[in-house]
Amino acid sequence: MTSTAPDLRPEPPHSPDDRSLTEFGYPQELHRSLSRYASFAAGFSFISVLTTVFQFFAFGYAFGGPVFFWTWPAVFVGQLLVAACFAELAARYPISGSIYQWSTRLSNRTFGWFAGWIMVIGQIVVVAAAALALQMVLPAIWSGFQLVGGDPTPTSPTGAANAAVLGVLLLVLTTFVNVLDNRVLSVVNRVGVTAEIIGAVLIVVLLFTHSERSPGITFHMAEGSTDLLGALLVGSFMAAYVMIGFDSAGEMSEETRHPRRTAPRTILTALGAAGLLGGLLVLGGLLAAPSLTDGRLGVDGLSYVLTSSLGDGVGRFLLADVVVAITVATLAIQTSACRMLFSMARDGQLPFAGRLAKVNPRTGMPTAPALVVGVLAAALLLLNFASPEAFLAIGTTCIVMLYLAYAMVTGPLLIRRLKGGFPSAGTDETGEPLFSLGRWGVPVNALALLYGLFMTVNLAWPRAAVYDPAGGHWWFQWFTVLFLLVTVTAGLAHRLTHRHRTRSR
Repeated sequence: MTSTAPDLRPEPPHSPDDRSLTEFGYPQELHRSLSRYASFAAGFSFISVLTTVFQFFAFGYAFGGPVFFWTWPAVFVGQLLVAACFAELAARYPISGSIYQWSTRLSNRTFGWFAGWIMVIGQIVVVAAAALALQMVLPAIWSGFQLVGGDPTPTSPTGAANAAVLGVLLLVLTTFVNVLDNRVLSVVNRVGVTAEIIGAVLIVVLLFTHSERSPGITFHMAEGSTDLLGALLVGSFMAAYVMIGFDSAGEMSEETRHPRRTAPRTILTALGAAGLLGGLLVLGGLLAAPSLTDGRLGVDGLSYVLTSSLGDGVGRFLLADVVVAITVATLAIQTSACRMLFSMARDGQLPFAGRLAKVNPRTGMPTAPALVVGVLAAALLLLNFASPEAFLAIGTTCIVMLYLAYAMVTGPLLIRRLKGGFPSAGTDETGEPLFSLGRWGVPVNALALLYGLFMTVNLAWPRAAVYDPAGGHWWFQWFTVLFLLVTVTAGLAHRLTHRHRTRSR
């Protein structure tokens, strides 16, 4: 406990970090009390390998078979390129609402606004999708958690309804924590992330010690499959879904001590730790699965492997740790969305900006954004009652939106580099040079942008097998494209209305 005590002591009212924020024209309203580990926890808990690997392992295996493992290192390398670019930006622009702020300062207000708008819509959907993950583990721990009906399968009518109920209950809890003091939020995050890391390491060790086959299995495709490229492209969805949100360490910059030094490092370490642990979890699951051909691995995923290979007692104990990870992940994603809403509202760029930008002086938390994100995410969960397929389409779409928002940062950044306008020199709070890619900046940035655009197209491609597996609903197949069009159209309508009102004043 002594290692976490410093987070409980807020900094002096007028710290050098506060003065750094005034350079961008903002007063220090959020309480600056987060340590380096708390900053790392913000990024790692958004990624949350236990939550997302358990939630989407079955999806990746069902489409790719054992060979889908190789999509993990491929996506990790691509996202590491993006994270390196973000680390440079976090050192130079330590401001809440990172994607919106970075894109705006690299391009212009309108382009940056659309990056923030797309990002925050995607984040709200990710909050709801993360909360749904409880259905993958709670009924496996105890049948009493199946509050609706008797079939816990997430795609069944009763399983989908129960997932929505459990998700709403979780959102009530995370919304409550998100309106408390940010030091409480930090403690919950750090304890949860520590438990997740310990649990993930323990699961990896147990999976490898209960191995049923050699790693050579990862070169095999699903039984009966002949399209290797197609299997890898769709199988990459799992890794793409997992390794997002590392920018949350930058999202919390206004609450972090020495953010110019801390945020770049925690962005990279959060992704690095998640990439390593997640890859080992996927490989361990493939090696320890009782069977690769009975169909259960493509339906129940890692929950099936734990309870079958390790026994019900050990398996359920480890699944309880996954519940902690899901809770903290939902909390972290909601917090990140709150900071994005707050940052955009502070600039007067959203409806009801005055309320959304208000910070409780006692807690140092923006209360209204937490309530808005919680209510909207809960409303989305209600779709799971009517159509689990519709929510699956929305959940996949939100990842496309986050990838697109990332590209709306790496794109303008590359243009600035080519024009010789980046990176700017400077020092961090300790007097050391700001994090920089140096002469590797242009090639790393170019590859990061190409990777991001490729994955955006790959994820959005209207594959019937992914978006409309039951068939007969063309709008599900094209849902991602349609949702993006609606999001951009709604954003454009708001921008035009906002501009007209501003001019009329």
